[in-house]
Amino acid sequence: MRNTLDSITRNLWHVVAATDELPIGLVETTTLLDTPLALTRGLDGEPVVWLRRDEEQGEEIDAETVLERLPVKTAYGYTWTCLGSPPAELFPIPEFAEPDRVNMSCGSIGIHVSAPRAVENFLDMGHFPYVHTDILGSEPHTEVKEYDVEVSEERDEVLATRCRFIQPRAAKSATKPMEVEYVYRVPHPFCSVLYKSCPEDETRQDVIGLFLQPVSEERCRAHLLQSMIDSTSTITDLRRFQQTIFGQDKPILENQYPKKLPLDPRAETPIRADKSAIAYRRWLSQKGITYGVIPQAS
Repeated sequence: MRNTLDSITRNLWHVVAATDELPIGLVETTTLLDTPLALTRGLDGEPVVWLRRDEEQGEEIDAETVLERLPVKTAYGYTWTCLGSPPAELFPIPEFAEPDRVNMSCGSIGIHVSAPRAVENFLDMGHFPYVHTDILGSEPHTEVKEYDVEVSEERDEVLATRCRFIQPRAAKSATKPMEVEYVYRVPHPFCSVLYKSCPEDETRQDVIGLFLQPVSEERCRAHLLQSMIDSTSTITDLRRFQQTIFGQDKPILENQYPKKLPLDPRAETPIRADKSAIAYRRWLSQKGITYGVIPQAS
């Protein structure tokens, strides 16, 4: 394990799989923070995670026989684990529990960048017209309007509000262009939660979660959550829409250099639209995160 694994990162809950996609009684393998892991679900449906010593992919196993287990939490349809001593709770997404929402995993996608790089890209509205043309943006509507950003010590998160952007097709259920209002939360160094205007009900918001599994300092897996107010689209259509968006982001992300996120605000030229990214970098620096980033020189 690398010496850049700081204590904050080691003791966080980290996502490793969509729980329903874990086979009961068969071993899956993955990597977290340069550490090989094995995982499965027992006959009771509950996930079990442990340190992988040999190649165990696909082996049949009785989960009850696994003695040296890592901590496990299930939340928002995903399995989370920790290499150290995790907090009692994970960050809240209360909307997930609303009974009329369509909650789904939209896949887990490998990306050749660090987890913080992927979070920062998620916060960037400026790329909408150029990367997600005729879906999340289009020319000539390229301006990122003034918005507010705060770092809440009480909630320990970065929050960007009053984010507005004209979008040709804001969601699968959208039938016409609309000015969409966004709220971005970063409640975890490697996770972000997006709230956006709901085309079907203007009094509520759709929720999209980006949960990054840091595989190594320069690679991660993006686990995508959708929690939608949508009574017309199929699960397949909703998944395909979100995967299309992320598929457009992936090559842009993987062409960024360096792969790790520089925390020095002078390392990359900021513009007004980057306020949330600047706050995120500052927050990581203040927390003492060194994994997947290039720390600011003292």
